[in-house]
Formats: sequence, structure tokens, C-alpha cells
Amino acid sequence: MLVAAILGVYALLVVGATTALTDAAAACQTWPACEGQWFALTSFPLEVVWAHRLLAVLVGVFLVGTVALAYVDDTDTRVLGAIGVALVCYPLQVAVGALAATNAVAYVPAVHLGLGVAIFAALVVALAWALESRTADEPSAEWDGEPKDGDDPAPSAAASSPGDLGWRALAGAYFRMMKPRLMWLLCLVASAGMALAAGPALDSRTVVLTLLGGVLSIGASGTFNHVLERDVDRKMNRTADRPLANDAIPKRNALAFGAFLALASITVFSRLGLLTAFLGLTAIVFYSVVYTLVLKPNTVQNTVIGGAAGALPALIGWSAVTGSIGVPALALAGVIFLWTPAHFYNLALAYRDDYERGGFPMMPVVRGAAVTRKHIVGWLGATLVGAAILAAVADLGWIYAATVVALGGVFLWMVVRLHEERDRAAAMRSFHASNAFLGAMLVAVLVDALVI
Repeated sequence: MLVAAILGVYALLVVGATTALTDAAAACQTWPACEGQWFALTSFPLEVVWAHRLLAVLVGVFLVGTVALAYVDDTDTRVLGAIGVALVCYPLQVAVGALAATNAVAYVPAVHLGLGVAIFAALVVALAWALESRTADEPSAEWDGEPKDGDDPAPSAAASSPGDLGWRALAGAYFRMMKPRLMWLLCLVASAGMALAAGPALDSRTVVLTLLGGVLSIGASGTFNHVLERDVDRKMNRTADRPLANDAIPKRNALAFGAFLALASITVFSRLGLLTAFLGLTAIVFYSVVYTLVLKPNTVQNTVIGGAAGALPALIGWSAVTGSIGVPALALAGVIFLWTPAHFYNLALAYRDDYERGGFPMMPVVRGAAVTRKHIVGWLGATLVGAAILAAVADLGWIYAATVVALGGVFLWMVVRLHEERDRAAAMRSFHASNAFLGAMLVAVLVDALVI
């Protein structure tokens, strides 16, 4: 019931933002009926209005039912209190919504959205506490576990040399250094930034130069990361076969390759403007130096602060079109930043023993699995709020709204299952659900901005 209430409130947030952007409010300036008529579905804006109002009634019922179940079930007082806050605020939210529908005062919609975010936050906190009270003291198995008898506790990889590899294998090793798995998602982020800035007027030259510069920038960052972490990579199962860790590529060659990619990236970005080139350089330096050398080995907040690296492509895409940084670009970058801990903490849970062996102070290693799972709930809630705010500040429509509500629900349910099951398989399902959410959200941004 609590999960359903959270998804209902979230749907109201996103639908409310979409309602404002489609001028649906102008089609019905009375409340609760529209010009004295009930369920007059004579136009798309009216359909939006009635979908929003009916959903509000349904969510109210879910909230009352959730509080009743929590009380009967003798739920933790914190949980009951958080749900109670949401329930008390909900009638006020409805009243402000009625005022927004009948009053043209500019600040009322902002208050309406703010109250909705407060209700959503209270319910997410309630869910985090409820899951914590049920599962924090239960045994966890998110990691691979200790080595079996006779196993080598430290992974090893057979050393290679460039002379041992054929040209195809050597080319593949250089390509792996560029971290191609990151490329598709980060290029999709930059594409969404471009689409928000230009809409259907986006030209092919900007797209080609931005994506080419992005691929080169990601390749340079990945290569430098491989060089700087080569000794630690040899200690970890999931990284022991990397080209620098197994000596397939000499450090000197990798540094030269990374420098070439970085210079090529900045050169390409400079064709789009100095701001774009500066942001591209910042992305390389931040990931290679700030994240890899400073944050990752020294602070438990490495994943949180390091999320800025993944957020920069949103700004790069927008600046490539406009030569500046706009509010929608900052909103998109904010979603990526908030999503990163909710995404990566799942991987950190799945490979906790590996990160511990490598000496990285990841959240599960330092604070434990239960705290990490609770943080995933919190960061997921923040991500969903960020996605709703993006709908409010950008020209996005129903495809985006339906996508973030549906895939956000899948992501949330996988996180709930992670709390219940507490094993590596559940952590990886949640990890993949996070990828699916962000990928689908970015595709929806592209479709809404470029096609609809």
C-alpha cells in the first residue's frame, strides 16, 4: 500500500507538471467540476484535467488505507508519523490545487508543486524506515562472499604484452580502455541536452560534433582511469583482466593514447564553442583526477560527489546548441546527479567484497549493507522528484510522463525486492532497473522534444 501511495503521488506530480505545460488548466478554470459539467471529455486538455483529479481521489484513498494498515499492524512510530504527515498535508494540497485551477496568481502552482514534493518525500522516508525496521537486522548476501578453501583470496590475471596479442585483440584492448559501456548512456544524456535546447530544429552538424567529442572525452577519461587504478584493478575480480592490470598495454602507451583522445575531444568540442570545450575538459579532469585520485579512494561520499561527472554531458549537449547553460539543462544534469548513487550503490552491494579488497571506502564497506539499502531508497526518491521538476521546466509531454512513472515504479519495486531478498542477484536486478529507468527517460526526452 505504501509503494502504491508513493507511485500515485509521484504520478500526480508528473501529471501536474504536464498539465501546466499542455495548458490543460486553461480548459477548466472551475473546481471540482468543469463549468458545472462532470467528466466532459470533449478535448485532450479536459481528459488531462479529469485524469489528474480522479487520480488525486484514488491517491487520497490509498493514503487513508495506508495509515489504517500501519496503525493496525502496529508499525514503527517513525513510519506511522511520516505517513501521517503526508495524510495531513494532502487535504491542504488538494485545496491549493483547487486554488490553482480557479486563480491565476503566479505563485500558487509553485506552492502546489512544493506541497506535492513534501508529501512524496514524507512517504519515501516512511518507506525507507519501514524497510529498515523489517530487514536491517536480517542477514545479507549481496556480495560474493569469502573465498572457498583453497582459493586464492586475491584474483590474478595472466600477464600479457602487446607482442603476444594479434592486431584485433590489441585494438580490442585499447577500445576496452575507453570504457565503451559508459559511452551509450553518457552520449544519450548529451543527446537529451541537445534535444531540450534545440527541439526539432536540431541540426546534424551539432549532433555529430557533440557525440564525437563526447566519445573521445569518455575514452580519454576511461583510459586515464585504467592507468591510475591499474594496481588496484589487479586485486579485484571484476577488474583483474583490464588491459593495464594484465599488462596487455604498457602504461606509457596508454597515457599517450589518453592524451591523444583528450586533445582530439577538446579540438572537436571547440568547433562548437569555447564553453563546450571547457565543459569537455572539465569532464575529463573531474573523472580522471578529482574522482579517481581524490574521491574514490578517500571518502565514502565518492559516488555522490562523483555523480557530477555523469551530469556534465547534459550541460555539454545544451551548450553545444546555445553556447550557454539553461535551466532545463541544469534540471537534466540534476536528475543524472541524483540518479548516480541510487544506481551505483546497487553495484557496490553486489561487489562489496571486491571493493573492500581494493581498499575503496564504498558505502557498503564503510557503513554496511543495511544503511546502503536505505540510502538507495532516499536517492531514488530524490531522482524521481528531479525527473518531475524536469517535466515542469522543460517542454515535455505525455510520453515522458508515462515513461518516468512506469519505469520509476519498476525501479522502486526492484529496490523493495532488494531489501526483502538481500542477495547479489537482487542487487543486480535493481542495478539493471536503474539503467532501464534512465535510458527510457532519456529516450522519452528525445521523442517529446524532437518529434511530439
